[in-house]
Amino acid sequence: MGSRTALVEDLMERFPHVPREAVFKEDLLRGGVAFDPSALSDNEGGEVKPKSYFIFSFDHGTLPELGEAALRRPPEEIILTGGPYDLRRTVVSVRVNPSSPYRVAANEDGVLGLYLDGKRISDVGVPPMPEYYRHTLASGKSVMEVAPTIQWGYLIYLTVFRVCQYFGAKEECQYCDINHNWRQHKAAGRPYTGVKEVDEVLEALEIINRYDTAKASTAYTLTGGAITSKLQGRDEADFYGMYAKAIEEHFPGRWIGKVVAQALPKDDVQRFKDYGVQIYHPNYEVWDRRLFELYCPGKERYVGRDEWHKRILDSAEVFGARNVIPNFVAGVEMAAPSGFTTVDEAIASTTEGLRFFMSHGITPRFTTWCPEPTTPLGKANPQGAPLEYHIRLLQAYRQTMEDFGLSSPPGYGPPGAGNAVFSVSSFMDSLPADEPTAVR
Repeated sequence: MGSRTALVEDLMERFPHVPREAVFKEDLLRGGVAFDPSALSDNEGGEVKPKSYFIFSFDHGTLPELGEAALRRPPEEIILTGGPYDLRRTVVSVRVNPSSPYRVAANEDGVLGLYLDGKRISDVGVPPMPEYYRHTLASGKSVMEVAPTIQWGYLIYLTVFRVCQYFGAKEECQYCDINHNWRQHKAAGRPYTGVKEVDEVLEALEIINRYDTAKASTAYTLTGGAITSKLQGRDEADFYGMYAKAIEEHFPGRWIGKVVAQALPKDDVQRFKDYGVQIYHPNYEVWDRRLFELYCPGKERYVGRDEWHKRILDSAEVFGARNVIPNFVAGVEMAAPSGFTTVDEAIASTTEGLRFFMSHGITPRFTTWCPEPTTPLGKANPQGAPLEYHIRLLQAYRQTMEDFGLSSPPGYGPPGAGNAVFSVSSFMDSLPADEPTAVR
């Protein structure tokens, strides 16, 4: 096929049960998007909510390689609507790639659009600067630095530890750039707090709570790098748990509390629950045993795949299966030189993992792999996984949920094309819009 447009249209025709919005969204997430200067923000002084780099870079180049987009940040997310494909409202996390065939630019009337192969394919909406971003903490730090919001304001993302104790080639996950992202922001002179103090998190949340009068922010996620020994004298459960405890004491019931951490022993998981966490994300990253051992060497060394999975199942006894939602990185299954070489093999492996967890009532979710160039897998696979893999995964994911009678997981907002706000993959866009969700 001679153009990206032809490939996308072919996949929409071959997989009509996958929303066309999800096809475009997955392609933007896996391959990135370029920004005309007319589509960039004016950082924290403008009218558009800028990209916060809330944990990973999610870019296809380092900051020095992004040109003006490194000086005037792109929007945190974009919304696609209308155009020749009549797209329903679709929220997409921004991943910058100056060489992408997709480009966001303003037309002669100043209206932003998404262009593919030079043709305008949708209108583009950008998130307005929230009022709470216009206020600073007593220290002078911005709310965006301490408690950025994503998913169109639905989720407060609290990366309270911005590096990972899995360090170096023998321990770091091979697709993860958390440590590089820390280094590049520090090298660029940007504020990028390594360990956020509990008091400053509470102060930022107080500002959000005061000015978010529409109560658009509904959940918070506590996360950061793995803690393999101690941090500030605390193990992983106590370190992340102390933030949850403080938040729940100061803002009881205001937000759904979620924590992304390692798969921890059951007693540690119980501490999360006792601290007030409602949803636990012990990410399993990739299903295949061989690939887990290769791609997650630190996790294999310190815990091991079988024990990791056992702990995920055990955590369901603490939180309830519905509130245990492990993530995997969709696409790394096909990363050269060790990954699967056909889409059929990759989908079969990933579906095996979905069936394993869903048979226990646990509903995984996924993030679409962005091949960041400073990671080993990103460097070796700049194009990421084929778009067909991502489209077939959406099909397999929904079918597996239906097979086990499961509905969309709590804490992710509404499901369905035109409704979903989850921005780093299309799994929520691809689920039925009329599904009930236990937690909103």
